[in-house]
Order: sequence, then C-alpha cells, then structure tokens
Amino acid sequence: MRNVMTYKGYTARVEFDPRDGIFVGTVIGITDRITFHGETVDELRADFQAAIDHYLADCKATGRSPLKAASGKMMLRVSPEVHARALVAAKVEGKSLNQWAEEVLRKAAQG
Repeated sequence: MRNVMTYKGYTARVEFDPRDGIFVGTVIGITDRITFHGETVDELRADFQAAIDHYLADCKATGRSPLKAASGKMMLRVSPEVHARALVAAKVEGKSLNQWAEEVLRKAAQG
C-alpha cells in the first residue's frame, strides 16, 4: 500500500511523525509547498482537502494559475540503442513511439 492521497488532481505523500504522534502530508509534483496534518486519517483527509481548496482560492484571488503536476509533455534522453529497441517494439505492436511509450509509462506508474 502506498502512502498517498489524491484530491482535485493533486497528490500528496503521507508519513507518520512518531515524535508528535501525527500524520503529516506534503503535496508532491509541484514547486509550491503545500503541507497538512492530522491525528487521524479523517483529520488528515479533511486538512488535505482544506489545504488544496485554500491553495486554489488563493491562486484565484491573486490572479495566478495554480500549478499542476504535469503538462503532458515529456522529453527524455536515452541511449541510441534503447531508442532503437523502443522504436522496434512500438512498430511490432503497430503503434507510434509516443503511443507505445505512454502505454509503457502508464503501466509502470500504476505499480
């Protein structure tokens, strides 16, 4: 089981702080820092949702666009050998390299 939570497209990593006896969460994948905490899972979830809602409201109030974890554009550097083998694998499946890579990455990211 992963220690992650998601809300409105934002993902957070959750850890337990044994010293303070609370769960602590940090939104990952964006450069803005959003943290939250709770003594129970219900408190943690509520504080996470409140933190995201506050972030989105603050962005709206200040006229800036909220950061998202990804744009959908990705540039990778791989060795020519890996590139060639990936092209062959994609063609064998009747797909473009982009379609094939998206499928492979989606499967890998699902764990």
